[in-house]
Amino acid sequence: MRLRRGGMVACLLCVLVIAAIEPAAAQSVNKRLIDQLNFQLIYVALPLTLFVEIILIYAVVRFRNNDDPLPTAEDPALEITWTIATAIILLFVGFAAYTVLTSPYITPNQPGDQVNQMAANGTNNSSASDAVMVEGLAYQWGWQFEYQNSNRTTQDELVIPANSEVYVRMTSADVIHSLFVPELGVKQDVFPSRTAVVHTRVYEPGTYRGYCTEFCGAGHARMRTTVRVLPQDEYRQWLQGNATAEK
Repeated sequence: MRLRRGGMVACLLCVLVIAAIEPAAAQSVNKRLIDQLNFQLIYVALPLTLFVEIILIYAVVRFRNNDDPLPTAEDPALEITWTIATAIILLFVGFAAYTVLTSPYITPNQPGDQVNQMAANGTNNSSASDAVMVEGLAYQWGWQFEYQNSNRTTQDELVIPANSEVYVRMTSADVIHSLFVPELGVKQDVFPSRTAVVHTRVYEPGTYRGYCTEFCGAGHARMRTTVRVLPQDEYRQWLQGNATAEK
């Protein structure tokens, strides 16, 4: 009876903890995918943790004064059941992680080449026609972004439209850098002589802070950037206005 009551209390506590840590709405597709994976794993790990702790506490309390302990009896059925349950949990975790890791937002297959090819072939696809391409350059110690079909170049600020597919093709001028925008779930290492790509779609306009998370020299701590997300109409006006001004 006490064990049953303890299990009910543990289940209630588990539900309350999960409800208390429910995340706020994600600001981008990348962040939403990562948050969903984290909470899928929490929904599995937290009940298992509580279950193991309950068994541990029960064993400590129940057998604390046992002066003549006996060896554990063999129970093949229990061992088989435990092994199968563990395998199912590991398969679930692997499948959930694989689904997220293979998403084109988390691991882009091509650095925007597929979008360019679809647009060149005249494919009727809204993602291809609305995609925004930005060329990024990391250097000691700053960021530079050039915008497709525009003369605009920004330093330490990435300006993109909301609710649009965005591809940022990035390379490094010197050493390894890493662009990390926590609120958008974006993190990409940038290498010299290689092209890495960031693929994202941000839901809400706003300003988000970005950092370099790869130690890149004496000025690493001040290598920061800002991601400014504008409504699509404002972004087009910003792009045309700046492009015209620099002609």
